[in-house]
Amino acid sequence: MGGDQVDDLLNPRPWPAFKSAMNNTPDILCIGAVLWDIIGRHDNDMQRGHDRPGRITRLPGGVAMNIAMALQAYGMTPALLTAIGQDAEGDELLRACADMGMITDHIHRPDGLPTDRYMAIEGRNGLIAAIADAHSLEKSGDAILAPMQDALSGWTGLVALDGNLTVELLTQIATDQRFAETDLRIAPASPGKAERLRPFLSHPTATLYVNMEEAALLLDTSFADSTAAASALLGQGLYRALVTNGAEAASLAFGDNLLTFTPPKVQVKRITGAGDTFMAAHIAAEAQGADPESALQNAMSATATYISGDSY
Repeated sequence: MGGDQVDDLLNPRPWPAFKSAMNNTPDILCIGAVLWDIIGRHDNDMQRGHDRPGRITRLPGGVAMNIAMALQAYGMTPALLTAIGQDAEGDELLRACADMGMITDHIHRPDGLPTDRYMAIEGRNGLIAAIADAHSLEKSGDAILAPMQDALSGWTGLVALDGNLTVELLTQIATDQRFAETDLRIAPASPGKAERLRPFLSHPTATLYVNMEEAALLLDTSFADSTAAASALLGQGLYRALVTNGAEAASLAFGDNLLTFTPPKVQVKRITGAGDTFMAAHIAAEAQGADPESALQNAMSATATYISGDSY
């Protein structure tokens, strides 16, 4: 890869701004987990059982929220469809979302359920362990989709869906006519939840963003590279597949087309949210009219910048 290509990857092109986030008309619906991320990080390698000094941060997170924040940074206006508790942590989180320009009018506020949380430990060698406590989102079920029956009825635009929803709700969405004509973009949330997305393999408009491990779990097989994984997903009926493979080439497959792009080598300083950044950058580029190759390059560029940046 030449120097100019590396420069392009580390400095994403500034896509033109979308309409002001001050209005109440969304560019995209972000459906799924919005919670507090509690991340502990040590600057050197860590192994199981290690007790090391480091930094602990608490900030808004969750797959849907991470995607929404990244989209907002590109000038898009996301509306959040999620569950946030009526406790003090929920009130604080709701204010944080609104202050960042998210549309929060459609958020479900269940009574008697706590605001969800995610806790992770990271080292220089990557994610060591994590626990996602999204029980309030899961218990809320399809109550988070109620706005699509009224205020958001007839929505046919972009939807970013995260795999933190229950198997039952994801299966319902996969056959729900309210989503049949949307531009549906899906993230599995974690490898352990990848199998939940099988109902979307036959969805007419779904784009699935997965890494190699998630693709293997989804299809119950292994792959030599992202090209094979993306092609296999299309072979099972998926409309469009975008498969990443860490520092190796990522692949985009749709119709008879197959694109691959290799990211630059960067020093990894943070992991949590990298996949969400990739997905958001790709969505934003396409929403602004980028061709498939440019959109994939923009996503790789944004992710390289993100993982090599400071974590706090």
